[in-house]
Order: sequence, then C-alpha cells, then structure tokens
Amino acid sequence: MGRIGIFLDRDGTINVEVDYLTSPKDLQLIPGSADAVREANGLDAVVCVITNQAGIARGLLTEERLAEIHTALREQLAVAGARVDAIYYCPHHPTMGEPPYRKECDCRKPLPGMVNAAVREFGIDVKRSFVVGDRLLDVGLANAVGATAILVRTGYGETELSRPIPEGVKIDYVAKDLYDAIQFVKRMIQHD
Repeated sequence: MGRIGIFLDRDGTINVEVDYLTSPKDLQLIPGSADAVREANGLDAVVCVITNQAGIARGLLTEERLAEIHTALREQLAVAGARVDAIYYCPHHPTMGEPPYRKECDCRKPLPGMVNAAVREFGIDVKRSFVVGDRLLDVGLANAVGATAILVRTGYGETELSRPIPEGVKIDYVAKDLYDAIQFVKRMIQHD
C-alpha cells in the first residue's frame, strides 16, 4: 500500500489569488494555510503543491521567476514550521504563447500529469489521497485520478460554487479554507 498524498493547489488555496502571481513580493499566504500545511505534515502523508502556471506560456513570468516565488512560498511556510515535499507546475497553455510552452500536455489540470509525477517520485496511492483546490478543475483532477476532491471557498471557490456543477463532477467536501480542508483530511485518515 502506497503513501497518502495531499495535493494542494497554490493560488487561491494556499496563497491569496492575485490573477497571475508574477513576483515573490506579491505572495501572501491565506490566514491559516501555513498552519494547515504544518498539520498535514504531521499525518505521515506526502504534501505536494500542484499548480497550473500558464502565465509562463503567456509571457507574464519566466520559470526562473516562478522558482523565486516558490522559494518565497517555502520560506513563508517554514516560518510556521510547515513544509511541502514537492512543487509541481505546468507552464503550458494549449493556445497561448510560443513553443515550447504553447502545447497540449498531460500536466495541465485537470489532466493527471503532475499527480502521476508525484506517484512515481513518492510511491503515492492516489485512491487514498486528496486533492484540495479552489477550482472545479482541481475537483476534475481528483475525479480523474480517483482521489478525494475537496473544494475550498477561498480564491475562486465561492464563484465556482455559485455556478451549476457539471454532470459527472463529484465534490467530496466543500471546505471554508485550507485549514478546514486539512481537518477533514485528518478525520478521513483516522477512519482509513
């Protein structure tokens, strides 16, 4: 039996949604999210960030700048004693930008490429795992890989919930925020 994975969307889930985060100085954690990640670290689970970063394809930031943002994210989490085991990102967009970033790929959520990479790297059992995000595409990813789907009301979450949920999309839990989501994960793992 593989390890449990907790796959966290970044923008609108861990940090405040700013419609294309392009600078580390604009990174602001959502209150309680660092505490949530720290509690997730105590569950003997692999905690990964999985984030679509089409801003790279669109020319709004470089992969080097994204690395700086992710360093800042790790530093801000560390202040609260929290860490992520890995950060996976998709820099592609199917119609925007120039090659090599303008392309159809298998890593852009809701496709499973980033989760599959984590499964290979960490030996994760996706059927026992969780995807947490503020968009229905995060839920779609969870559904695609057979993980538990948690939609947070932060970021775009409230807007997503105000629309009709497409047929076949299954949300397992709607959380107030990431902290609430991790409390749900803890309850689920205890019953596992």
